[in-house]
Amino acid sequence: MTDEASDAPPQDLPAEAADVGAAEAALGLVRTPTGHAEVDARLERLADVDGLPAHGHVEVYEDVHKGLRSALTALDAPTGPSPYENRS
Repeated sequence: MTDEASDAPPQDLPAEAADVGAAEAALGLVRTPTGHAEVDARLERLADVDGLPAHGHVEVYEDVHKGLRSALTALDAPTGPSPYENRS
């Protein structure tokens, strides 16, 4: 038994992941457009994690989450004058 690290990829990875290495393997997720430009842009940002090591995913996920929360919050914003607004 040796304590040396092996350069070989783990045996349970798909062949295409073994070819490029686990850190560089694309997840292959399909992103279906929502029709809302701001949301679609945030979802496309998720593709950035494909080329990052796991510790780099957090920044991307937090950015996407922040953007999606902002888009949802904007849906609750009033679009017209308040019924109590003085118009005179």
